[in-house]
Amino acid sequence: MRRLVIRPGAIGDLIVSLPAIECLRAAYFEVWTPARTVPLVRFADRVRSIASTGLDLLGVTDPPRHLLEELRSFDSIVSWYGANRPEFRDSVAALHLPFTFLPALPSEGTGIHATDFYLDQVNSIAGCAHDGVPHVQLDMAIRRENFAVIHPFSGSPRKNWPLAKFQSLAGRLERVMPVRWCAGEDDPPLPGAIRIDDLLELARWLASASLFIGNDSGIAHLAAAVGTPVLAIFGPTDPVVWAPRGIHVRVVQAMMKDKE
Repeated sequence: MRRLVIRPGAIGDLIVSLPAIECLRAAYFEVWTPARTVPLVRFADRVRSIASTGLDLLGVTDPPRHLLEELRSFDSIVSWYGANRPEFRDSVAALHLPFTFLPALPSEGTGIHATDFYLDQVNSIAGCAHDGVPHVQLDMAIRRENFAVIHPFSGSPRKNWPLAKFQSLAGRLERVMPVRWCAGEDDPPLPGAIRIDDLLELARWLASASLFIGNDSGIAHLAAAVGTPVLAIFGPTDPVVWAPRGIHVRVVQAMMKDKE
C-alpha cells in the first residue's frame, strides 16, 4: 500500500492532527504539508511542501504531467486539502484519482477536541490505537534547563492576552527562574525576543525549557508536543476543542483586551 496524506494549515493545525496522520501510515507513506511545517513530520518515508508539488494548479489550470503521474502512483490519498474547493474535487473526480477528502475543521459546539475529531475521521480508513496526544519526534536527547519561555503572540490579535500582562507575569516569574521571550517569524517586533524560523530547531529549544507560557497558538501546541510544561492562556477560542494536549498542560481563560 502506497499512501499519501495532504495536510494544509498552520502549525497548530498540523500538530493536533499528527496522531491521525500517524494512524494512516502504510508500507510506503508520504506527507505533503506547507513548507514551514515540513520539518515536524518525522515518521514518513518522504515529506514535501505542497507548493513544491504543483498541487495548487489542480482545478485551476492544466496541472504538470509529473504531478498526475505522482498522484496516480498512490493507492490511497487522504486529503484535508481541497475539502472546501469544489473545483479541486471535481478535477480529482474527473481524473479518477484515489482521493478521500476529510473536513478540515471540527464543527462548532461539538465539544470534541480537535485531535479526537481527526482521529475519528481516519478510523474507518486505518484505525489504530493511539493515546491521542500529539508528539513531535526530536532527533537528539534534550536536557531540560532552568528557564521559562513566554510567547505573547498568536495567529490572531484577538487571541492575544495583553503584552503588559505577560510582562507583569514575567516580572514575578523571574524571582524563580530566568525568562526568555520568543517570537515567530510573522510576529510583531519584540525587543530581546528569540526568533527561530526552523520549526524543528525551535522544537529542540522549547524542549529544553522548564515552562512555556503563551496564548492559543501553534507554538504553544509545539511546546506541548515536545513534552514541555505549558500554561496556555485562552480567550475567544474554545479550549475544549483547541487546547494543547499533554500531561503537563494547564489552560486558563482570560480577557484578551483591557477594558477601555
